[in-house]
Amino acid sequence: MTDPLGDMLTRIRNGQQARKDSILSPASKLRAHVLDVLQREGYIRGYSEEELAGQNGLRIELKYFEGQPAIQHVARVSKPGRRVYSGSKELPRIRNGLGITIVSTPRGVLSDAEAREQNVGGEVLAEVF
Repeated sequence: MTDPLGDMLTRIRNGQQARKDSILSPASKLRAHVLDVLQREGYIRGYSEEELAGQNGLRIELKYFEGQPAIQHVARVSKPGRRVYSGSKELPRIRNGLGITIVSTPRGVLSDAEAREQNVGGEVLAEVF
């Protein structure tokens, strides 16, 4: 697999389209940190680590609001073929601040608001609204 984070975001998108309560994804530190940001911002109910056929996995509990998925749009920005970096002042605003950008910074994986607050930039991983 060339893009593990993109795979997890696609699993979340597909799970919400199929109205699943939870989905499974292979575990990694980066995926767990991205899920921490999604949980802090209220896009998922939570996640837990599980054993999947001898390997660690993540069970992601999806969130719905009045029958509609909490995540309307999720897209990978920085891809293995084209990395996208941004300074703290140039971080993109999604839907005029209604959405979030997930950024990998020297201080960890943060949302765009947290990165602006701490005045750090980094690799723009994904956008969610």
